[in-house]
Amino acid sequence: MRITKIFVIAVLLLCSTVVARAQFLMDMIDTTTELGKGMISMYQKYDALRFSGYIQPQFQMAQARGASSYAGGDFPPAVDNRFMLRRGRIRVDYERYNKDNMPLVQFAFQFDGTERGVFIRDFYGRFFETKFNVLSLAAGMFARPFGYEVNLSSADRETPERGRMSQILMKTERDMGAMVSFEPRRKDHPLSFLKIDAGLFNGQGLTGPNDFDSHKDFIGRIAIKPCKIRGTNYLLSAGVSILYGGMEQFTQYINTMGTVNGKPGYTVDSAAGNVGKIAPRHYFGADIQLKIPNGPGKGSTQFRAEYIRGKQTATALTTETPGIIPLTPQGKPQPLYIRNFDGAYLYFLQNLGSDKHQVVVKYDWYDPNKDVKGKDIGMPGAGLTAADIRYNTLGVGYLYYANEHLKFMFYYDWVTNESTELEGYKKDLKDNVLTCRIQYRF
Repeated sequence: MRITKIFVIAVLLLCSTVVARAQFLMDMIDTTTELGKGMISMYQKYDALRFSGYIQPQFQMAQARGASSYAGGDFPPAVDNRFMLRRGRIRVDYERYNKDNMPLVQFAFQFDGTERGVFIRDFYGRFFETKFNVLSLAAGMFARPFGYEVNLSSADRETPERGRMSQILMKTERDMGAMVSFEPRRKDHPLSFLKIDAGLFNGQGLTGPNDFDSHKDFIGRIAIKPCKIRGTNYLLSAGVSILYGGMEQFTQYINTMGTVNGKPGYTVDSAAGNVGKIAPRHYFGADIQLKIPNGPGKGSTQFRAEYIRGKQTATALTTETPGIIPLTPQGKPQPLYIRNFDGAYLYFLQNLGSDKHQVVVKYDWYDPNKDVKGKDIGMPGAGLTAADIRYNTLGVGYLYYANEHLKFMFYYDWVTNESTELEGYKKDLKDNVLTCRIQYRF
């Protein structure tokens, strides 16, 4: 961690020094000479360096002390309110363009610094082909090209956090990999409305220090950019996504849903040949966004929806994608559990007579195990755990955009879990959360 902090500080000091020095040279250049023209060209390279960032200090109140939460992390056992710095991002971009103002290369890195430490969030390079101006290749650490919400920046999102499903299945949203993109960059191209991303990724995201198996995830997305609906000013966009991957089975004990004593429960396959096979991680999603302008200076009405379903491999107590080989206390690989899941979110956004005031209503659900219902969980012998419980969340919020640099957010999450026969989950948990946030952006 200390090395990471030193590296971040060194990079920022270096970049700021380069930009400041370049500006000083510009003031001294005689642009009528060949030397001056050459120095102008050098400065233009520095001028392609851009800094941006934001910080999100916030205050939260939970319904009970020690509440488990996806609204910024669990509360400590004796805590039901807290101040925290949810995100503190600094991003540096370097971009170069050709004489036709078409991009040639991009380099980006982004750090997240909070009271919990400093972490890398983006670190990638991208180059663009310039013959047809439709293709690009990115490699490094960047957001997975799956769905709409996963790729919507936390600085722009109207809710404090992404949905529970997004956080569990794609924790930190990013991964190591390479991606090819088809995106026509000339407005007169007949397919300028289309964007296609396809890439290979390690699979565990940023939750582990290294890739722990040789299997890679394929992730792809086909999206239609916002287009006007004929005869209106309504803007419609949509996309479909796929993640087709998995993880190597380091254990022979593979649990799948079946029937136990006439009721839904896990059955185990303990064949020695299971070791080395690939357990599935297959997601399929579709999303749509509709924006209806309310008039000049009055903002808009927006609707968003996304649905995802598939198979997820994890362990008995969680459906989160493992970041390392999950081990027992004895150091042996844990049995794996394969579940059929689904989930969705629905957004309603409405400006209140001005683009400065906005209300948001969001409903999302995540059902980690579609093959069971609440009262099945906790039945003797079924092997079902808290990881199989469905959660529904209704969020309501108000946002005030003071200016382009300052945003205020007040948001309340009502979280509801299935009633089960499992001890501690026989009724709804007290895990609602109020979030009050200020965002400073530059």
